[in-house]
Amino acid sequence: QTQLVESGGGLVQAGGSLRLSCEASGRTFMQDTMGWFRQTAGKEREFVAAIRWSSGSPFYGDSAKGRFTISNISRDSGKSTVYLQMRSLKPEDTAVYYCAAGTADTVVAPNDYTYWGQGTQVTVSS
Repeated sequence: QTQLVESGGGLVQAGGSLRLSCEASGRTFMQDTMGWFRQTAGKEREFVAAIRWSSGSPFYGDSAKGRFTISNISRDSGKSTVYLQMRSLKPEDTAVYYCAAGTADTVVAPNDYTYWGQGTQVTVSS
């Protein structure tokens, strides 16, 4: 079965960097778009970035442009990993970050994705 497991979250000072990882397993993801979303209490899930697995084409939300980079890699073990490199972090980047996988043509809405990870907390202190 499809599984997505995020890691790499933590506490970082403003201006610092973090790299989130999403390990995807259970099937091939060549037809998927892999996305990163974030959510804070009481707010809707916000699109951060996405990547088309087959082409490597990236997409970024406004909050991520110029600061975050999404990338992917497939391993011989059958596991695939999507990374979100985050730089110049700001306190407003504090959220739970979720990895998602889906095959929709569009990429920015949570409904475009079928599978979700459990999330990883990112806290940016001022």
